[in-house]
Amino acid sequence: MTRLTALIKKEFIQMRRDRITLAIMVVMPLFQVLIFGFAINTDVKHLAAAVFDQSLSRESREFIEALTATEYYDITCAASSLQEITDQLQAGGVKAGIIIPPDYAAGLKNGRGSQVQVIVDATDSIAATSAINTAQLVGESKSREILVRKLRAAGIAGLETSALDVRIRPWYNPDFITAFYMVPGLCATILTLTMILTTSLAIIRERERGTLEQLMVTPLRPYELMLGKIIPYIAMGYTQLTVLLLAAKLVFGVPFQGSVFLLYLLTGLFITASLGLGLFISNTAKTQMQGIILSFSFIMPSVLLSGFMFPREAMPTFFYYLGYLVPITFYLKIIRGIVLKGASAEQLWPQILVLCAFIAIVMSVSILRFKKRLD
Repeated sequence: MTRLTALIKKEFIQMRRDRITLAIMVVMPLFQVLIFGFAINTDVKHLAAAVFDQSLSRESREFIEALTATEYYDITCAASSLQEITDQLQAGGVKAGIIIPPDYAAGLKNGRGSQVQVIVDATDSIAATSAINTAQLVGESKSREILVRKLRAAGIAGLETSALDVRIRPWYNPDFITAFYMVPGLCATILTLTMILTTSLAIIRERERGTLEQLMVTPLRPYELMLGKIIPYIAMGYTQLTVLLLAAKLVFGVPFQGSVFLLYLLTGLFITASLGLGLFISNTAKTQMQGIILSFSFIMPSVLLSGFMFPREAMPTFFYYLGYLVPITFYLKIIRGIVLKGASAEQLWPQILVLCAFIAIVMSVSILRFKKRLD
């Protein structure tokens, strides 16, 4: 313990001397969670839309008002022809074009029904999906409203109710606020980025500065050297987590349903796993440039395959299982489960076991690789 304590003190002294890097590791995660927390939003509202209303009737105005009332459409252009709508879509001035036929009101009145065409710019699939779903819901709502009105006029009140009543109750995020889902994921992603990058350069930096040989001649055992390298960064990881969670709560209003103590406890496993991966890279690369490249070769799959931004269930089978090779896949279930669902340790034990196994494997390989270099 005396040797290990001396090495830990040395690492903290080095971190204190490099004040710029220390400030970056604390301040930059805060800026990142603020920027991406506001910027990443899959709930796309206020889509610019052009309307070509050939009916110019009370019924067509009611339909347009129903669309704008959802806040998903903003009517920015009253087109006078179909060609004008086409030009607006091609120029990118609007995301949707709404075409109401001349016989729209007449079709509704005589019972024939009527059609409304909604042309959507699908180059942005997320915005297009939002626009299509909203238009369909408004159409269904207006259809039921017209049907009820006709039944009442005919004196058939008993058929106004639907034969099937599907009641949807969304749990954990009932208002579908994107930040509640994305911000905890951002915390995991930022921790992955900083922990892997900083430790991947730890031994490389010692080698390039010429201080690695001095550590080799000390009585330090390989596992003591590895532990001495990661323990100071565990403290740094907890500092980052505290800053990120405060921003999530105070800025984005993310609810904390579960135990903060359990979150901190299990985050220690994830931080250690990420640091162990960084040490493995540090033992493999020979220069800092190689270390940075190898780090991003792990970081990019971690972001894309973990389920941070894209549902893993939508991935091909090979890439779905490939996501199990990165620790952030399991930590995302932990942090989102505790923060949003109030999950307990008993419910998260599969993720806990996997992180423990990942730590054991990566740290063992890192120690063995470093031991070979000592020989």
